[in-house]
Amino acid sequence: MNAKEAVAKRIQELCSKKNIALNTLANDSGVSPSTLYSIINEKSQNPGIVTIQKLCDGLGISVYDFFNSNLFENLEQVLV
Repeated sequence: MNAKEAVAKRIQELCSKKNIALNTLANDSGVSPSTLYSIINEKSQNPGIVTIQKLCDGLGISVYDFFNSNLFENLEQVLV
């Protein structure tokens, strides 16, 4: 799994756990719905940490809690 896939899955996982629709998360976090859907659909090449922090604020969790998931343990290596 790559980082984009892991971030998208983690957002969906947290929304499901908290019973929050993606549009609600976008509104609560101040992130545009188009940006959020670009992340979810893995069209965003590099979702920034500030955007992820805003989403975390909307979810009521810390950035640490966001990344504290097995999804991020064995990511594919990215070599440029």
